Amino acid sequence: MLYIFSSFTIELNLQSYTTQEDFLFGTLTVKETLTYSAHLRLPNTMTKDEINSVIENTIMNMGLQDCAENKVGNWHLRGLSGGEKRRLSISLEILTQPSVMFLDEPTTGLDSASALFVIQALKNIALDGRIVVCSIHQPSSYIFDLFDDLCLLSSGETIYFGEAKLAVKFFAEAGFPCPTRRNPSDHFLRCINSDFDKIAPTPLPSLRDSVVSVSSKFETSFTTKDIKAKLIEKYKSSEYSINTRKNIRQIALINEELMSGLIERRNNWRNQLYTLTIRCFVNMIRDLGYFWVRTLFYILISLGAGIMYFDIGLSNSAFITRTKFYTYVYNFLMCLSVGVLPSFFEEWKVSYHELHNGHYGEAVFMLSNFFASFIFLVIMSLSSGTIVFYMVKFHLGFSHYCYLCMNFFLCFATMESVAMIVALLVPNFLMGVGVSALAIMFLSLASGLYRPLPDLPKFFWRYPMAYISFTSWAAQGQYKNDMLGLEFDPFVQGEPKIQGKQILQKYFGVRVNYSKWWDLAALLFLLLCHKLVFLSILKYKERLVLLLRRFCAKRTLKDLASRPSFRKEKYGSSRRNQPLHPLSAQEGLASPLS
Repeated sequence: MLYIFSSFTIELNLQSYTTQEDFLFGTLTVKETLTYSAHLRLPNTMTKDEINSVIENTIMNMGLQDCAENKVGNWHLRGLSGGEKRRLSISLEILTQPSVMFLDEPTTGLDSASALFVIQALKNIALDGRIVVCSIHQPSSYIFDLFDDLCLLSSGETIYFGEAKLAVKFFAEAGFPCPTRRNPSDHFLRCINSDFDKIAPTPLPSLRDSVVSVSSKFETSFTTKDIKAKLIEKYKSSEYSINTRKNIRQIALINEELMSGLIERRNNWRNQLYTLTIRCFVNMIRDLGYFWVRTLFYILISLGAGIMYFDIGLSNSAFITRTKFYTYVYNFLMCLSVGVLPSFFEEWKVSYHELHNGHYGEAVFMLSNFFASFIFLVIMSLSSGTIVFYMVKFHLGFSHYCYLCMNFFLCFATMESVAMIVALLVPNFLMGVGVSALAIMFLSLASGLYRPLPDLPKFFWRYPMAYISFTSWAAQGQYKNDMLGLEFDPFVQGEPKIQGKQILQKYFGVRVNYSKWWDLAALLFLLLCHKLVFLSILKYKERLVLLLRRFCAKRTLKDLASRPSFRKEKYGSSRRNQPLHPLSAQEGLASPLS
């Protein structure tokens, strides 16, 4: 059956919740969106044909067959209409065949035709034997006629709970009949919503006033507060309340074995990881802003660096020029990693919704994102490394070339992890760009590119920043990779050539008592540490925020209570500040589903 609810509490194993906002990947088609969701959530005991059958039936039931191959749409792809997106969001929730569906204002932002189409689809779902519970504001008369049951709440109080078609009769019996040419839902809201009194002082006439002459029709009137009080009192003693209590008692008699049998089976984590990786990879390929545009920028910056430092040579000033080159390349290439933020924010909106609905775990999300981006990071590393290595003409040799590319890969992967960590901690994209840029600057200052590591201030910059900064290990490793084994022209003609090892020790303060591969290993270790930090924030951020809010609230209440001017009873008359109670408690019953 179909309900209109403003608040309802139920505990079942098979349930779904659809929010007002649509959380969808704009690069995927309707069918792909449903297919990936089905493989993530449906049990692995189902065959491929059975899963495809569920997907096709869902598309047909929601009327999405005409747009099944259309992409949802994003900033550069034209996609679905608002009504089609809403039906797709509902389709994602009915894939698992939930017994109870909750929807938060499913018609928000839709035109009248799209809204009617969505509610008609929900009506069909309800006719299949499922319970559909949705909150809705100001439905049209056509939509209102589709509802089976209606619950009207105002400031937490039950105004009416019963069959939707009998609500008009109840209001008429209470003395507030619905005019013949008015939408019933508009009339109900006008009676119980106290905000109307703030807009225009036009209290409604009672039934008694409608029988008097027109001149005296509005002499006796009610405010919204009076109407609500009368409706509440009328409902408590009405047959509608008695029938509601009877229905709740019948629900309470449901066999507990049947309730315990409603267990939603999910796919195993390996299949979820595979499916999620494929979905992320497809999204990254089709989203131009995720990696393709950044790869182009990496190539352009590498070409610019190669042209400016072309064939750097082995003159006595070449080692200083190399330092400038490293500073240029590392700083600019690291800054470009911030470009992942816009696309990651869009992906995170969908993943956040799925994580909170239990579609998969945090570790699966983290691993799938890294595996999907791996090939793109390799492409960016190889393209940038190849250009700068052969144009600038570093220490030639295939092993030196491989080291530079691996160095770039670990730097790009680590910096992207930093950007994603920032994205989880800040509320929007603009703050993410600013905080990420600040993080890059802090990490670069302690890298040894601007000042040799031994000359850095020991407090904070040398210990611990020089060890925490991945650019510090990257720069030291590349110094060794490039300059060890080279000989530079002497400052005075006729003197022996300067060894690269001497330059590293004397001018750059680089420790050469261990191999460059240990620097690369340290980079890999820092990448793993950043991934673990990312995973920890994913798992525990919500809990920490909740604890912090509780602590701040207690401190605030304690400070307010200590003020002489603070009086609790001053605010006691407002119903908006009174605690709300479950609907079953208002009916004088304990919830059978708690």
